[in-house]
Amino acid sequence: MEENSRLLAGRKSSNISAAFHTSGGFSKRITPFMGPRQNSARTRKIASHYSPGMKREVMFQKKIKRQNYVLPVKRAAITRAVAVPVAPLPSSADSAEYRKGLSESYGFEKIGEPLPEDVRLKDIIESLPKEVFEINDVKAWKSVLVSVASCALSLIMIAKAPWYLLPLAWAWTGTAITGFFVIGHDCAHKSFSRNKLVEDIVGTLAFMPLIYPYEPWRFKHDQHHAKTNMLKEDTAWHPVWKEEFDSDPLLRKAIVYGYGPFRPWMSIAHWLMWHFDVKKFRPNEVKRVKISLACVFAFMFIGWPLIIYKAGIIGWVKFWLMPWLGYHFWMSTFTMVHHTAPHIPFKSSEEWNAAQAQLNGTVHCAYPKWY
Repeated sequence: MEENSRLLAGRKSSNISAAFHTSGGFSKRITPFMGPRQNSARTRKIASHYSPGMKREVMFQKKIKRQNYVLPVKRAAITRAVAVPVAPLPSSADSAEYRKGLSESYGFEKIGEPLPEDVRLKDIIESLPKEVFEINDVKAWKSVLVSVASCALSLIMIAKAPWYLLPLAWAWTGTAITGFFVIGHDCAHKSFSRNKLVEDIVGTLAFMPLIYPYEPWRFKHDQHHAKTNMLKEDTAWHPVWKEEFDSDPLLRKAIVYGYGPFRPWMSIAHWLMWHFDVKKFRPNEVKRVKISLACVFAFMFIGWPLIIYKAGIIGWVKFWLMPWLGYHFWMSTFTMVHHTAPHIPFKSSEEWNAAQAQLNGTVHCAYPKWY
């Protein structure tokens, strides 16, 4: 597990594109996006440049200027989509020296090496110590207490702060309510409590102020973990084919702006696309989806009018909307950097390997202690 890629916070963490190659040796640029817009007829032609047992090719060579492929967020506001010929990867591609060079060029602390093909996901899980699967009630409820207390303090800050300190109060509040998402996330993974009903109730309540329907999110999140980095089936930050990017002006404009000035809030688009359409769920999931949607709409139709009644429309903006945008800044940040590293491929279902995808299919982010 030590070979998991580790992302250095504060360094070049703005890598946001995935590279694939065809058997003909010509690299195709695929830009991450949220929707399943891939052409299934073409997915079989795609092979990873970083998968065991295949002829390997790489898009990013050390001597090529990095800005030709990925623009750091501090230097530019848009992402370029390009297609370039690539040279075959050197025979030392699996060496520690090569991985070190690749990780330095991307701004990572470490790049994980490919797994042997005979390693199964079951083998990885069985290698973990049993304590990682144990429920810690004290830690779970302490996280609830910390988040609720932080949120209460932040609302007092907003109420008392002069106008010039409001951005600081909003940033604090957005960070505090991100804790509610973390709690709901742990409930969805069955790591919060031994009681499933308690997890469902806590997860639903934690997600309600965020206007996140808990069950729809849980179903899609489970699918994301089951199909990590699988073309079409994964639900997190899908790639978009370069051909579609070039041929669809509306899509192109959405990506240029979405991965440019609106990048810190791209998770809002994902939230809207995946969690409110009942048709996206299986028949046996629909009942729970509707219950979650009812809870979220209840918060909107009861909570929002109460805020407006007490503090007016400006109060709703101050006490809910601005903190909510702060939460989505974090949501966009930690989901995007986890799922869009350029060396990690998306693969078709025929080529996809569960162990490889789950272990090396995302990056580990080291955030500062204060956060």
